Order: sequence, then C-alpha cells, then structure tokens
Amino acid sequence: MSELPEGAPAPADIDRLLAGSHHDPHSVLGVHGHGDGAVVRALLPQARSVTLVAADHKYELTRVVDGLFCAVLPRHPGDYRFEADFGGHVVELDDPYRYLPTVGELDRHLIGEGRHERLWDVLGAHVRRYGAVHGVSFAVWAPTARGVRVIGDFNGWDGRAHLMRSLGSSGVWEIFIPGIEAGTCYKYRILGADGHWREKADPLAFATEKPPKTASVVADSHYEWGDDDWLAERAETNWTDAPMSIYEVHLGSWRQGLGYRELAEELADYVRETGFTHVELLPVAEHPFGGSWGYQVTSYYAPTARFGSPDDFRFFVDRLHQRGIGVLVDWVPAHFPKDSWALARFDGTPLYEHADPRRGEQPDWGTYVFDFGRNEVRNFLVANALYWLEEFHLDGLRVDAVASMLYLDYSRPEGQWVPNEYGGRENIDAVRFLQELNATVYKRHPGTVMVAEESTAWPGVSRPTHLGGLGFGFKWNMGWMHDTLQYLGHDPVHRSYHHNELTFSLVYAWSENFVLPLSHDEVVHGKGSLWGRMPGDGWNKAAGVRSLLAFMWAHPGKQLLFMGGEFGQEQEWSQERSLDWHLLDQPLHGGIRQLLSELNAVYRRSPALFTADTRPEGFQWIDANDAYGNVVSFLRHGDDGSKLACIANFAGMPHHDYRVGLPSAGRWREVVNTDAEVYGGSGVGNYGMVEAVARPWHGMPASAVLQLPPAGVLWLVPE
Repeated sequence: MSELPEGAPAPADIDRLLAGSHHDPHSVLGVHGHGDGAVVRALLPQARSVTLVAADHKYELTRVVDGLFCAVLPRHPGDYRFEADFGGHVVELDDPYRYLPTVGELDRHLIGEGRHERLWDVLGAHVRRYGAVHGVSFAVWAPTARGVRVIGDFNGWDGRAHLMRSLGSSGVWEIFIPGIEAGTCYKYRILGADGHWREKADPLAFATEKPPKTASVVADSHYEWGDDDWLAERAETNWTDAPMSIYEVHLGSWRQGLGYRELAEELADYVRETGFTHVELLPVAEHPFGGSWGYQVTSYYAPTARFGSPDDFRFFVDRLHQRGIGVLVDWVPAHFPKDSWALARFDGTPLYEHADPRRGEQPDWGTYVFDFGRNEVRNFLVANALYWLEEFHLDGLRVDAVASMLYLDYSRPEGQWVPNEYGGRENIDAVRFLQELNATVYKRHPGTVMVAEESTAWPGVSRPTHLGGLGFGFKWNMGWMHDTLQYLGHDPVHRSYHHNELTFSLVYAWSENFVLPLSHDEVVHGKGSLWGRMPGDGWNKAAGVRSLLAFMWAHPGKQLLFMGGEFGQEQEWSQERSLDWHLLDQPLHGGIRQLLSELNAVYRRSPALFTADTRPEGFQWIDANDAYGNVVSFLRHGDDGSKLACIANFAGMPHHDYRVGLPSAGRWREVVNTDAEVYGGSGVGNYGMVEAVARPWHGMPASAVLQLPPAGVLWLVPE
C-alpha cells in the first residue's frame, strides 16, 4: 500500500473496513480527535470525491483508497453533512457513524440474561427522530458473525457503506442510518465465521414484503386503538368459568381475496350472526409457503403481508374487539423452516436452532428446532409471545405442537435421540421455556389465555407453574376429538359395540382445562370433512353433524370448530379455494348453521354449561350405559344452581316413550332439538315441553317420558 495521507486509518483497519469485517467501524469512521483538532473519515464506495459541509466551512476529503476518504480538521466541525460526487451526480448525505449506539448497556445485559421482555423495542428496525434528523436504527443479534452490513433499496442493496458495529459480548450489531424511513426494504448481509456472506431477513422485522419476496420492511405504527372497554372487561374475566366457543379461521380461504380490513367487517358480521365468542386464526406470522397454512414461520414479529400492513391487522383485531369478539392466534415456537434467508444458520452457525441435529432438527417436518436452553433464543420466543399480545391486543395464543417440544424422542427412532441429564426423554429446556412463557404472559396480561395443542398424557399441562405444571390456561382434548369422530363414523347399527368411545372422555375430563377441538387438522390430508365422515345419505349426514355439534356444546370443555363445519362443508378443506358458501342455500346445510347459531345463543345464556366447566361438580351422568340404544344422557350444573339435561340419541331411528331420570319434577323446557324441521330434521320431539313426575329413574328422584329423535340431541332446562 502506498504512503497514506495524514489522518488515514491504520492499514489493518482499512483492510477490515473494505472487507466488511470490522467489528467497530464507528471507532474509525466519522469524526474523532486528532492532535489539537479532529479527523473525519468517510466510507462511500463508488464516490469520486467527498466534501464535508459544516455550518460555516467546507472541507475537501482526501481519497485514501477507493471508497475511503479522510481529512484533518482544525477543530470538531459540529453538525455536518457530506457532499459526495458519484460521477457528476452530487448527493448530500448524513453520516451514520456520528451517532451513539441506540442499544443501551441495560438492554444488552437483559438480552444476555434472556430477560428482556420487550425485546422488540431494542432489536429490529426502528424509525427514530433526533430533532430535525430522522432515520432508522437497525439492531440484530449475530454473536459469531465477523461483520454485518445493512442492505436495502436505500443503498441499491450494496451495504459496503453501512457496516454495523458489534456491541461487546452481547452479540448485538447496531447502526443508525439517517435519512431513511418507514416502507424501506432491507436485509442483513452477514459475514460468518466461515468467511461466507449470507443475506438474511431481520428476525425481528415488524413487516415484510409480500411473498414470494423475502425482504424485511421498516414499519412505524401510528394506529390508535378503540378497544379499551374490551380490554378492561377481559382483564377481569376468568375464562375457565366463562363461555368460550371458538371459530377457527384460515384468513386466506375463508373468503378469498379479502384483506385484513375487509375481513374485519365481514368476519365480524358472520361471527356475530353465528354467536361464537372468539375467533382463532391459523398462524398470521409471515411465512413464505402458503401451503404450510402459516406453520412454517420465517418472520416471527411480522403479520403476513398477504392481507395488508401491520396496522391493517391491528384494525382487524380492534374491530372484532369492538364487536365483542375475542381474537386468538396460532403460534409456532416448536420449529422453524430451513430457508437460507431466514433464521436457519443465521450467522453461519447454529444460532436459533440446537447445534446437535438429534435435538436441533424435526424429522417429521424437515425443519429446525429452537435451542430452548439458550438464553437469547428463549428470550426471542417469550418476547415474541408478549409482542403479539401487547402490540396487537390479541386475547391469547394457541401454542402449536407442544408434544414435539416436550419429548426428546418425538418421532425419532432408537439411537437418534439424546437423553436428558437424568437419562429421561423429557426435554427439560423446553419445559422450563414453556413454564417461563406462560408465567410471564399471565403476569403481564391477565385475562388472556394460553392454549396448548398437546396430544399426549403429559401431566399438568394446564396446571399453574407454581404447582409444577406447564402453566397453560387450556389444553386441546385430542382424545375426545379422536374418540367422538371415530364413534360417529360408524354406521348407527354398529355404534353399540363402540359405546365406550362416546363415554371415555368423562373419565379424564377434569384432569386438565380442556378445549374440545374440531380443528383444521380433522378436515385435511384425506380425512374428508365432518359431513363426509358421517355415514348414510345427505339427510343422515346432516343429522350426524347436528348431533355432533349439540353433543359437543353440552360436553364439559370449551368448543373450537374449524370454518365450514358450522354449515356442513362437503369438500375437504383446501387453502386454495374459499369455503363452499353456496351450500347455505340448501336447507340441510343452512339448517346446520341455524342450529349452530342457536347452540351458541343457548350456551352463552346457560351458566350450567360453563361456570363449572372444569370441575366434576359441573357434570353428572343420568345414564352412560345405554349402549344398546346408542343413547347417553347427563346433567350440567352451574355455580348458580342452574341445570341443563342433555339427552343424545345416536341411533338411526327414534326412541319413542323413552324414560329419562331428572333431578326434579315439574315442567322441563326443550331449549334445543337438533331434529327440528327448521334445521332440516324430521320433527320428532316433545312440542317444546315435557312434564317430569316424581317417579325415580336412573338414580334420580324424578323422570320424564321423552320422544327421542333419530340421530338427535335434546337439551332440557327446568321451568
């Protein structure tokens, strides 16, 4: 290298700056003390000349090497800008290397400890204003990187002029770039320890380009919420003894072509008509492959751009809250895809994923598994859950694939998994993560709900963490779902041989706080639809769906129903098309939806169906043993002393003059009859009322003679 001009950096610094591997470019670039004066250095690749413009002086910088310039100044120039000549095109630029770090020491300490509960306030891209100066700060965790650059549409995707600085042992890299604003597309170009450059989307991007594009987008929210009344009421609600019926929705195929704002109006209208208390959305975090339904997440902090902006999603949630509807979202902390531009091998090493493939890869889905034992990774996930609840006012999260997190041998043959330190198969790091997650969420957001999709007999999933449980509020009852659908899939002639499938769920009904799920998983992958699972012709299929819904709504537990199930969608669900809304014009399908609306209405005004939902005193068998008749009957009890009797006949024929025990004599009103003609049924029933007499039956002090409809369910309440 030829003789360097006065004020030039040391040769080693020059080499590292140009190579993009300098860990602290701010210590070299910008203005620094130099003798009695100062020195200024600028890294502006492709510039032919650079001039420093201060309040009352201009200083021409000397070229050190291509793209690097310096000048010795008699004093600190104060506020300054650069004028850079790019081949006759002169541009005025602010200097990103004259600004202090935007990530403080306390933030870095909390990140290292895994305790930064508002991680999104620190990492990611943030629009900032310092007096008249506005720009964007970027911060990313990449602890083994040798260098990190910001690239984007603001610099022609050439990050040579925007090297980030490493903030000590925290592993965080940071830079403030003045002059750019919300809407800017960007990525990080990361030099790994292996010497290879990788372009990565921001793990804490708050917005993204619309897939299939993959860049992160700077977002700055100005949304003004209008749901204070909802949030105040929610904070005082204990959902275990409140009505909760959930409509599960895939936003892209409910009615195709709608964005967040259109969905906010149309979905809210529909949910109000059908009477659900909540909607649950399949994952809305950004994902590149639509066919994953959102379960292959690449941007955990960004609502998918398929339906609009983050503020559009805020509008969606806000609007549903204003209409009295809660919003839950599926959340996927169990695994993430291997896309090279996302989290996978983020800084060239296993960073978010566990380094041992026996713990760091999920063979079923071809994905990576988070390293739940690493402080920063655990922090990333816990903060992400809080982010959705705080920034988007969500009412809870349904945590996907919990079983795959809990067991080290999940879907792994012998020899392909590593026992824990005690020789067991439990993933202790994942258990601790889930306990921390739930304890933190409930501490910061009382009134929200955390729901586990957990398919094994792991004890205490919905037990509080201080009692040794995982701390979820609810758990999906996969056993009830499997047994009930299997039972109803039998021809009525054969159901008597499978009666235990109908009753077994009550053996363990209070071991957890359960949600009864008829989810998207039951109408895909060749399983058909709820309608298609029912035996017989169209009339019998409709009767089967109606009886299933009425039995489900009376059974202990909250209810979840995937879209289309409420009117008997005939086709298996596909994300490629809308629901078959035209079926509502047919009496059988329209009748199912009308019944579902009535079930929700009666459910919401019947404390017997929800106030003691998670306690055995809220349920009492009348008769669980009529296998020959395919009939079960039971009572639900409310904390207010209210009662509701459910009598379900799953035979293909009516049972006339069927005596059922009841807890008191007198008139009992028929509040639901799934065989009513208005729902498309045959009209067998009890004219809306039965008279119970003081004749003991089924261990009850009174009884009534009923007309049980074919494949029908009755709900009775005392007058």
